[in-house]
Amino acid sequence: MTSTENMIRVTLTGSFIGCTKKQRATLRGLGLTRRGRSVIVRSTPSTRGMVKLVEHLVEVEA
Repeated sequence: MTSTENMIRVTLTGSFIGCTKKQRATLRGLGLTRRGRSVIVRSTPSTRGMVKLVEHLVEVEA
């Protein structure tokens, strides 16, 4: 198991309404399905890139 240092909590704060298909797919890929839900994911370059794509819709905690 990875240490908590390599994990980030991502919370969906915005809405799927008005998002592009690519942004919706990215949010679903992160595991975010509803507004207000949080997921804990590994902090890898690929997940940080996904978060960067939808940074206006999510809140990130280290």
